[in-house]
Amino acid sequence: MTLLDTDRWREVYATLNANRLRTGLTAFGVSWGVFMLIVMLGAGTGLKNGVTQEFSGFAMNTLYLWTQGTSIPYKGLPARRWPELQNSDIAYIRSKVPEVGVIAPRSEGGGYGGSTNAVRGDRKGEFSVIGDYPTMRDLQPMEILEGRYLNMLDIQERRKVCVIGRRVRNTLYRSGEPIEGSFIRVNGVMFKVIGEFSTKKSGEELEKDEKTIFIPLTSFQQVFRQPNEIHYFGFMPAEGYTVTQMEDRLKVVLKEKHRVHPDDEFAFGTNNNEKEFADVNNVFIGINFLTWFVGVLTLLAGVIGVGNIMLVIIKERTKEIGIRRAIGASPWSIISQIMLESVVLTLVAGYTGLVAGVAVVEFAGPLMEDESFLNPSVDLRTALIALGVLVVSGCLAGLIPASKAMEVKPVEALRAEG
Repeated sequence: MTLLDTDRWREVYATLNANRLRTGLTAFGVSWGVFMLIVMLGAGTGLKNGVTQEFSGFAMNTLYLWTQGTSIPYKGLPARRWPELQNSDIAYIRSKVPEVGVIAPRSEGGGYGGSTNAVRGDRKGEFSVIGDYPTMRDLQPMEILEGRYLNMLDIQERRKVCVIGRRVRNTLYRSGEPIEGSFIRVNGVMFKVIGEFSTKKSGEELEKDEKTIFIPLTSFQQVFRQPNEIHYFGFMPAEGYTVTQMEDRLKVVLKEKHRVHPDDEFAFGTNNNEKEFADVNNVFIGINFLTWFVGVLTLLAGVIGVGNIMLVIIKERTKEIGIRRAIGASPWSIISQIMLESVVLTLVAGYTGLVAGVAVVEFAGPLMEDESFLNPSVDLRTALIALGVLVVSGCLAGLIPASKAMEVKPVEALRAEG
């Protein structure tokens, strides 16, 4: 007997169709298990995409460092002292910390998240004004829509130039009005606009960037009367080093320079993007494992139902099985027929749940999208794995009933009521 034998398929249909309600309820259990697995996997993907999107626009192997109040007195200096990062720290770090590959100092007008008034003609607005080095583009990639970005000559010569975000342009300029070579007044000082930028960030970070004016750090220090002062640093490690290795060494070196106690863990604050991204990734690995675990258990409940219905069917067909064995049917022909019926029931029910789950994810998912839940989906690999699980489950569901069928003795089977 082969899978192309039409008699086998007629028998499968007749067996499963003999009690439609029983078959339907059993199939629903399998369908529901697969449906829940697919929906949970799709939701997990959407959540991961949303969280990962928040990291877009940032290089993953970056570290940001700033000063905080000290917590331990040291060398005659009191606790709660606030060390100041300075221009001299740039060369000092370069000479003392080989783990550092890219250094990007930055200062922000009004402090982190603060705003400054900018004016052009009769138009004005409140925007973030940031003093930067060109190297910050390595840490936070951006696209120059028009003109150019800051360069080292701008830094060295303290040029009064600036690069503006999209909302700055829309606020200070009329539609179609060119920006290159024009001037805007920031904190009472005229700056020449040399370019417009855009970033790959999303949500609040994108909105913040679009309302930003970048100027050379040295010009910022002069205009805002903060000579030699740096608000915080951005770093990327040199080849062969991790962000954590770089972070540990930086803290040691900067504590020495700014006379901070070696055991003071509060003097310098850091944001390790590499570690944060790894932590987030580990969380989603756990969520994915939990999703498969719960989904497979739900599917297992349905598969047990399939096994039970096959046992009932075998009991009902005891006399038929006995007759087959009495006239010379091979054990494999009986076992394979029972397992085929089990696999067909499991696969059809599971495929129905798979299609329904994918449909819900693809059509209902986009309606639920927001900044933290983006593009829920189920990839082909996941669908194929689910189908593979279904086939294996169907075989297992039919294995025990098939072995029970082979325990039936032909003589006893012929005596059975049927």
